[in-house]
Amino acid sequence: MKKTLILNGSPRKKGDTMTMITTLEEELEGEVKVLDAYYADVRPCIDCRWCFKNQGCAIKDGMQEIFDYIQECDHIILASPVYFEEITGMLLAVLSRLQTYFSARYIRKEDPVPKKKTGGILLAAGSIGPREKAESTSKMLLNQLNCEVLDTVYADKTDEVPVREREDILEAVKNLGKKLNEESR
Repeated sequence: MKKTLILNGSPRKKGDTMTMITTLEEELEGEVKVLDAYYADVRPCIDCRWCFKNQGCAIKDGMQEIFDYIQECDHIILASPVYFEEITGMLLAVLSRLQTYFSARYIRKEDPVPKKKTGGILLAAGSIGPREKAESTSKMLLNQLNCEVLDTVYADKTDEVPVREREDILEAVKNLGKKLNEESR
C-alpha cells in the first residue's frame, strides 16, 4: 500500500489550504498521514549540531514519528498558506528539523533518504502576492527529502473567492492526486 505524508502549514482547520488537502486526500490511493504544524508536538531546530555527527535528532518529540514516516512513504506534499510571500512560520519551524538530513548529506556524506519519492506543493494566498519564494522554499525542502515535485497548485485571491468555489483549483488538486497515483503503479 502506498503512503503519503502531507505537511500542513495552516492554522485554520477549515480554511483554503485544508480544502486543498481534503480534496487531495479524497483522490489519493493508499494511506495518508497529515502533520499539522500548528498542532503537532514538534519543536524547531535549536542548532545543537548533534546531527553533525549522529543520525536523527537530539530533540525527542513528535518529529521522531515523522522521521520514520519520511523514510517509508512514497509521496510528500507540502501545503501552506502564503504569508509575506513565504510558507507559514510554524511550518518553517517544524521543517527546520530537516537539518538532520542536510547534515547527513553535506557533513557526514551519507544518503539520509535513500527511497526516491514524488510529491507536490499546495499554496493558498488571500491576495495576489508573489508565490515564487514560497514555492522555491518548498521545492528546496522537498529536495532534502529525495522528493521530485510533480506539480505546484497555487490558489490566489482566496479572500475574494475561496478554494471551495474554485473548480479550476479543485481540478488541479485532483490532477495532482491522479499523477501521484500513477507514480505509485
